[in-house]
Amino acid sequence: MENTAQIQNEDFNRKIADYKEIINSFSDLLSIENEALRNYDTDAVTALYEQKTKIVTAYRNLVAYFIKNQEVLKALEETERNNVKELSLKLDTLLKENDTLLKTRMETSKSVMDSIVRIAKITNNANSTSYGSQGKYSPLDNSKNAIAINRTL
Repeated sequence: MENTAQIQNEDFNRKIADYKEIINSFSDLLSIENEALRNYDTDAVTALYEQKTKIVTAYRNLVAYFIKNQEVLKALEETERNNVKELSLKLDTLLKENDTLLKTRMETSKSVMDSIVRIAKITNNANSTSYGSQGKYSPLDNSKNAIAINRTL
């Protein structure tokens, strides 16, 4: 009985250590990604994607574990609990910053694409010709010409 409790306690300690390691790794990655987003370095952000996916998966699994086993966190010493709380707050701050930077980047990209489409439509309408209702070749009825953009930002 005592041996089972000791094994369970060791498992909890391992989970806490894993959780702290994942939080630190996730925080480091978000710091790098946030800096890359501030500098509009899409190559760096893209390079971090696979690593970020793995860390997020591990983080979610550990959070799910602690939600199911809340007694583990309650049983921690106060200094250790405060340490985990500080790490979590730091991660939360970085996540909020990352969310803001990603939204800004996406809105900027969308705005640029919308501008390109508007300019293409104006150019297309001004320069293209089509057959009108009388079967005459005319630049008058060209408002329905198709535009295709084959680019992802």
